[in-house]
Amino acid sequence: MIPRASTTNATHSLWLLSLAGLFLIATQGNTARIDHLQILDSLLKKDYDRRATPTNHLNNATTVQCELYIRSFGSISPVTMDYEVDLYLRQKWQDERLKHAEITESLDLNDPNLVKAIWKPEVYFPNAKHAEFQFVTVPNVLVRINPDGEILYMLRLKLTFSCMMDLSKFPLDSQVCTMEVASFSKTIEELKLEWKAEKPIIMGKGLRMPQFEIVRILSSNCQESFQIGNYSCLVAEFYLSRSVGFHLVQSYLPTILIVVISWVSFWMDVNSVPGRTTLGVTTLLAVSSQSSGIQSGLPQVSYVKAIDVWMGTCTAFVFCALLEFTLVNYMWRKQPSSRSQSAPRGSIMNGEALTRSASAGLIRRTAQETKMCTSTEVGIASAGFETRPCRNAQNVKRQRQSQQKLARKIDERARLAFPVAFALFNVSYWLYYLK
Repeated sequence: MIPRASTTNATHSLWLLSLAGLFLIATQGNTARIDHLQILDSLLKKDYDRRATPTNHLNNATTVQCELYIRSFGSISPVTMDYEVDLYLRQKWQDERLKHAEITESLDLNDPNLVKAIWKPEVYFPNAKHAEFQFVTVPNVLVRINPDGEILYMLRLKLTFSCMMDLSKFPLDSQVCTMEVASFSKTIEELKLEWKAEKPIIMGKGLRMPQFEIVRILSSNCQESFQIGNYSCLVAEFYLSRSVGFHLVQSYLPTILIVVISWVSFWMDVNSVPGRTTLGVTTLLAVSSQSSGIQSGLPQVSYVKAIDVWMGTCTAFVFCALLEFTLVNYMWRKQPSSRSQSAPRGSIMNGEALTRSASAGLIRRTAQETKMCTSTEVGIASAGFETRPCRNAQNVKRQRQSQQKLARKIDERARLAFPVAFALFNVSYWLYYLK
């Protein structure tokens, strides 16, 4: 039987040996890393010229593979015609001058001095309006040197890119925004930029935009030509489709309701002048205010936008409803013209002739007196005098009733004509701008 004390001592000995082994491995790893850095320093100090491209001695263009990893994509503004991104630019190339047999592992370095000491592609973003390099909490730059001389150069940037938009179908539009990367000082004979073979543009996980949806992303090559030479260029195209949900709730539905409310006046009585006038003017001011609020967030372009067509048509419908009430009210209140078509006859009554003034006095009557034919007038008519005032009053009454009937008929037809016309406009509008 083995004593308990000897078993405990053996266990402690094993732990001590394990810790010693780990310490030796770590020490050897640190020693090896220090040796690799010293070898790298010796390579940079020996015959390394950071001004010359890696393939300068071969008279060939150095090929640099580029990759974009986008962390955020947003703030797409139609007013300033630009958008902001936060991205990682990854560049990879082969530099045989940093290849050494004793370097057996990749070296990841975050050293601005090392970045200055090695050759790196001098690229820029042609369509960038503003750019910032990230310094928090340290300079966001990484240089990875592989044993075979392959170099990965990665840095984080915040950029504002220009995006010229066509707003003729706003807010039912789709836009194409580009992101260009080009060589600044090296011509195509010295530096050639290429996209990474697989997935050169990667969007961050969970990346969402409030107003747009990314339909697809295309990467292609381009070439910039200047008087001093041709330069290699890469371009990434982002096809964006605007989400109509916000504008549907904030613009389209409110204006539809305002137009429908303006039709309420067709069911109100023609004599209700204050109510119909207030309703028409209020709805007209409401739709004008809605249109002004929308236009304040858009650039002053010289062409007609889809939202302009919508707001202009809705304003026209509300204005036409107000004009319809004006016409109906005018027809309702207009007094028919009653002209006396008879001249008084020279008749004898009790041996005396009726003068022209007496005849005119007989014809002129008040509005209430001309609405009814009395027995006295019948007696006068039997005595040989004309009864034109009575007949004219009846004609006036019939004409006025006809005008009021026509006014009510216009209201009744407007109840159907306005909704049908607005529905036809909606069908044609959405079919045209959504195709």
